[in-house]
Amino acid sequence: MKRFLQHPHIARAQRGMALIESMMALLIFSVGLLGLLGLEARVMNISTDSENRNRAAMLASEVASQMWLNNTVLSTAAPIIAAGANAGNQTLGGLPGGVVAVTAVPGTTNAADITVTWTEISDVAAGIQSTLITRVILP
Repeated sequence: MKRFLQHPHIARAQRGMALIESMMALLIFSVGLLGLLGLEARVMNISTDSENRNRAAMLASEVASQMWLNNTVLSTAAPIIAAGANAGNQTLGGLPGGVVAVTAVPGTTNAADITVTWTEISDVAAGIQSTLITRVILP
C-alpha cells in the first residue's frame, strides 16, 4: 500500500520542466494579448478617422446645398457663411480644428471649390491636417 502513495521516481534532469513550459506558454500568451491590444487601438484610430471624414463630407454637402438654394457660389453670402460656421464646434457636429473655405474657380462665375480641413486628434502633435475638397458647379 505504501508503494502506491509514493511519487514516481523523476529523473533529476526533468525536474522543473513543467514550470519552464508553463512560463513559456504564459509568455507567448502575453505577447499575443499585447498584439491584440495594439490592434484594438489601431482600429479605434481608423474608426475615428472614418467618422471625421464622414462629418467633413456632410459639412461640404451642407455648404453646397446652400449654394444651390441661393444660386450663388460667392463665399461672402450669409447662408454659406452660416453653413460653415460650426465646422470647428464638435458639440454641433463639427470637426476637431475644422475650417470650411470656399474659393471660386478661376475663369468661371458658377463654380467653386469647398475645402474642409481638420486635425485628427492623433495627428495634433505632428501638425498633420486632413483635407476634403468638393467642387460645386451651378447650372
